[in-house]
Amino acid sequence: MSVSAPTSSVGPGAGPLQRLVAPLIEPSVFDFWAGLINPAWSWARPLARVVDRRVEAQDAITLVLQPNRHCSKVRPGQHINVSAEINGRRTTRSYSITNVPGRDGRIEITVKRVEGGKLSTHLCRDIRAGDVLELGTAFGEMTLNAHPQGKWLFLAAGSGITPLMSLTRQLATQGMPVDLSLIYWAKTRAELCFLRELRELAQRHANFKLQVVLTHEAQTLADEARGLISAEQLAELIQDLPERQIYACGPGGFIEAARTLTADKARSFLAEGFTPAAPALAPEAITTVRVQLRKSGRALDVSSGQSLLVALEQAGMNPASGCRMGICNTCVCTKHEGTTSHINTGDQDTEPDTQVRLCISRAVTDISLDI
Repeated sequence: MSVSAPTSSVGPGAGPLQRLVAPLIEPSVFDFWAGLINPAWSWARPLARVVDRRVEAQDAITLVLQPNRHCSKVRPGQHINVSAEINGRRTTRSYSITNVPGRDGRIEITVKRVEGGKLSTHLCRDIRAGDVLELGTAFGEMTLNAHPQGKWLFLAAGSGITPLMSLTRQLATQGMPVDLSLIYWAKTRAELCFLRELRELAQRHANFKLQVVLTHEAQTLADEARGLISAEQLAELIQDLPERQIYACGPGGFIEAARTLTADKARSFLAEGFTPAAPALAPEAITTVRVQLRKSGRALDVSSGQSLLVALEQAGMNPASGCRMGICNTCVCTKHEGTTSHINTGDQDTEPDTQVRLCISRAVTDISLDI
């Protein structure tokens, strides 16, 4: 065991004794031996043990996690990075919590299996009670204050229901102090998560209205609607839109449509997209550029038409990442030289030694990264 050059750090739950002996501890050695006793024990790593697993909908499961003391607090509506080792490689993705954390600190995440998604497939297919995952710091601004008021409209599409479900549960625990309407789009009935609970909440609280909208179902039930989001649909379902504060969550295309249809009509609008609605470059604008990786000593030729994160992954590298939307900042690294552009806005960064988010940055010229 080597203690001559410790890299120890202590998390937010560290006590006086742990801070005192921190300079003498090699965290990786401590974690190895502590993990033999309890896999969720660590010196400073934020770990969580899976205590329950339940099927939520078609290709979707909910995991109940018991975090250790190093995990940060998380509020309804926020997201956390979840990491696991898959075939010897660490994979990280962001997931919204779907519950209201109680005194026991347990959190729930609901995971929809994505075709080709390594971590979502692993969590849905392989993870069982007793397994341990690593958690990142909570992030996200789509939260509610302690005493919410007024009229609200939640717009959820697909997996976008997850942060809005935790907020709906928060309001329910407070006795539903606001007038809340939730419109929930899904392709088919089998893909709807939390449907029974949402219907029960709508029956229990007179000021909570639920509307399910299916886009690929041949027949709908009496309390279901059909079709993609549109001005006509919203006008039919919500007659008092100017009075409502809107939270919207779903795929990038859905968010852009919701913003266009409501942002200048509603009282306020806040949205989070699960996938960025990135404009494609014209074929003639796509070139091959060289990316120099200073730490690893590699040089890669990549397409200027894809994000740096995707380009690095296709080259066999495994840079840290999380939300893949430019929100969590897990993939931030230093760009020493060259020009990059923001995938969504097209804004260019020509300054040396600046921070770039790999998931939403393209290389415009040859660049040098601190990787």
